Parts: sequence; structure tokens; C-alpha cells
Amino acid sequence: MITPMSDGRQAGTERRRTRVKTAITKAQRDATALTASAIARAAGVDRTFLYRHRDLLETLHTAAHEPAQAPAGGPAVTRTSLQADLANANARSARLTALIRQLEERLSKALGQEAWRASGIGACADVAELHDLIARLEQHVVELTRALEEQKADLDAARNANRDLTRALNQRG
Repeated sequence: MITPMSDGRQAGTERRRTRVKTAITKAQRDATALTASAIARAAGVDRTFLYRHRDLLETLHTAAHEPAQAPAGGPAVTRTSLQADLANANARSARLTALIRQLEERLSKALGQEAWRASGIGACADVAELHDLIARLEQHVVELTRALEEQKADLDAARNANRDLTRALNQRG
């Protein structure tokens, strides 16, 4: 009595295995999703059935990484090719975004200069003179800073000499 029951279970397992293999083949042919969930749903079995039968799971993973058959002379579309296309599209989008930002900055500067000229305010005619004045003033600041440092050094030397003389006078008397 145990033999017919186990034979029936074995036959049910074989029918499910056949349905899974058929679902994998159909998914490859139709270029649909080759995931454990999709195949289990198409075959009418539970996902755990695939995980209990490692050979079926391995067949599924192998099929997922094989290039799909080209439909009617068209190019083969695989998960890898789609991921590569997506990565290329993302990179192109990033490049275009940077280019747009750069062009917006250039346009903003050009419009700003045009508005500045149109307003009549314009830039000072003697901008070069102002730059020369700034350079001269910066040089003067450097010279004054150097002179101040020399004065501080002289003052420190005078203080030290005064301290030494005061100490010498206090020790005598």
C-alpha cells in the first residue's frame, strides 16, 4: 500500500518538474522574466518547489544568463544587455545634466552682462586704474607691516636692555 502512494507522489513531482521545465522554455522563447517567482507562477507550483529541486533552480539561473533568442530577426535582449543599456543611459543623463548646468551658468553671465550694459550703469571706465591702486595699497600695507615688526623688535630689545640695567642697579645698591 505504501508503494502506490509513493508512486503517486513521484508521478506528481515529475508532472510539476515537467511544467517547470516547460515554463522556463516558454519564458526564454517569449523573452519574459526568468525569476523563481515568475516561473513558479507560470508552472503553477510553489517557489519552494524550485528551491527543493536544485537542478531546476540551476536550469533557471542558467537560462536567465543565456542570451534570449532573437524574435523575428531582431536583436537578442538579455538582462545583462538591459542593465548595460541602463548604465549607459544613466551616464549619458549625468553628462547632459552637467552640460545643461554649464550652459545655464554661461547664459546667466551673458544675460547679466547684457542687462548691466543696457541699464547704462556699465562698468567703471577706469577699472585698470583701480586695480593699480589696489596693488599699490597692498604693497604699502606689506611695507608698513614689515616696519611695524622691526619697531616691535627694537622695542623688545630696548625693554630687555632696560630690564638688564635695572637688575644691575638693584644688585649694587
